[in-house]
Amino acid sequence: MSVDAHHHVWDLSVRDQDWIAEGSPLRRDFGVGDLAPEARAAGVDRTVLVQTVTVAEETPEFLALAAGNDLVAGVVGWTDLTRPDVADELARLRELPGGRYLKGIRHQVQGESDPEWLLRADVLRGLAAVADAGLVYDLVVLPGQLPACVRAAAALPGLTFVLDHLGKPPIASGALEPWARDVRALAALPHTVCKLSGMVTEADPASWTVDDLRPYADTVLEAFGPARLMFGSDWPVCTVAASYGEVVDLARRLTDPGDHLQIFETTAARVYDL
Repeated sequence: MSVDAHHHVWDLSVRDQDWIAEGSPLRRDFGVGDLAPEARAAGVDRTVLVQTVTVAEETPEFLALAAGNDLVAGVVGWTDLTRPDVADELARLRELPGGRYLKGIRHQVQGESDPEWLLRADVLRGLAAVADAGLVYDLVVLPGQLPACVRAAAALPGLTFVLDHLGKPPIASGALEPWARDVRALAALPHTVCKLSGMVTEADPASWTVDDLRPYADTVLEAFGPARLMFGSDWPVCTVAASYGEVVDLARRLTDPGDHLQIFETTAARVYDL
């Protein structure tokens, strides 16, 4: 069986997802119950549920969901890294119902106007608290923010950094540089990991091909190696371009069968302590 190291859920009656455009097929509720049959059909038996909005209430909800569901094996939540008592807040989250499922923290760095947001003194202090808590940090960034990721990771060798969605390369345009150079610089740090996720939505959602995605997958596979690469579906966001089963099949086609155990199971299990 396999691990899906990156998916989301949301209930619009609980809170809006203001990043979803009106009229988008994503503007409806998506729950673990919707994902479970598709995951089972694709051979996935464990998942990591990842935050979607910078709202403090979401993380406790996700922890409780994990505690009551056999599919969700870990949660990457959100908390304000800049708050002075961030260490206390992380400890509080760990004590909540389902708190043992908290494996990492993520912030929507891609939405920050400052390309060096990660290098702010208050952010670095918060990241150090994440490391002290034994958690990992997921990076959701745009290509222009990768140099700051490299510097932040270099400053915090005790924190595992997980790059979501390959750092969102410009697949639709076919450009590789400077994204590839910056990804290799991040991968040169041994405490960094990459998710093979989010590619179909960075390509042309209506017309992508395996060949469009292969140069980007090959780049991260060469840079990180299979022991630091993990599969993530990015469900349900992926569904605007491909079904769940298609995304799983795509990742298998883009990687060597001899590497599948690491990419689809052992890397995620190790990094997120599943």
